[in-house]
Amino acid sequence: MSWFWLSVVALLCWSGSDLFSKIGCRDQADKTSHLKMVVAVGAVMGIHAAVEVFVQGVHIDMQTIVTYLPVSLLYILSMTLGYLGLRYIELSVSSPICNSSGALVAVITLATAGLGSISALQLGATALVCVGVVALGFVDMHEDDEARAARQSISNYKYARSFIAILLPVLYCVLDAAGTFADSLVLETLDEDSANVAYELTFLAAGLVCLIVLLAKKERFTLRQETPKYVGACFETAGQLAYIYALADADHVAMSAPIISGYCLASVVWSRLFLKEKLSWKHYVCIGLAILGIVLLGLSDGLTGDV
Repeated sequence: MSWFWLSVVALLCWSGSDLFSKIGCRDQADKTSHLKMVVAVGAVMGIHAAVEVFVQGVHIDMQTIVTYLPVSLLYILSMTLGYLGLRYIELSVSSPICNSSGALVAVITLATAGLGSISALQLGATALVCVGVVALGFVDMHEDDEARAARQSISNYKYARSFIAILLPVLYCVLDAAGTFADSLVLETLDEDSANVAYELTFLAAGLVCLIVLLAKKERFTLRQETPKYVGACFETAGQLAYIYALADADHVAMSAPIISGYCLASVVWSRLFLKEKLSWKHYVCIGLAILGIVLLGLSDGLTGDV
């Protein structure tokens, strides 16, 4: 059951990362906030990688970094697009779409193991996620402009109807699912600690590249604007550590991934409590369908007696 509790820890940490990343990236006047977020995550992960190598004695070499590089790049690209998307859409809409990647992972994993391994519950739960996400995008794209402005007045942040607002979280979902599935395969040959350090060092390199670009553009960094980014980066790093150990249990990857993806439930709660985001009842119905599907996918392993 260690995979289950590690999945829960990842869920809680990554929902915290969602909240603070949103706070750090929601300023529409800052066109480089997503790159600054990559710098923050890269810095925190670089520090953690140093602790792992020099204090914990984790082995790392260039071969491990190169072997894990495709997985690292899929995750980093998906996260960068996710940070960019936070500028255009509410967290309570973006997070359920992004985190439906767990359902996509379950489908890929179970399909490659044979269609006969997919239970009726898992198939139905996956269908709920897909219907919820598609409906959520449809509702958000077709919402009346006056109704949108009225419900957004509480949070003091206005988001116009935009195709890119839905496209970016969808791209995150696809890339993150590809990374997760590739992760489950690569971790069969790599030590989990070494793989995590390889990922963190690659993120550090990405952060340094972004920092060079930002300095070349003479972008300004202020304590008030950057603090939420680094808090979010700390949550992200802690969640990543729990996640990679949960996913290392290959027998339960089809269940641990959907449970972790359920952090969108907590993200929706945090966005309502702390960001004052308010959605229409249609939004909440769609989000409810997606979250119900994610939860059922996470529970299906236990319900079929394989916990």
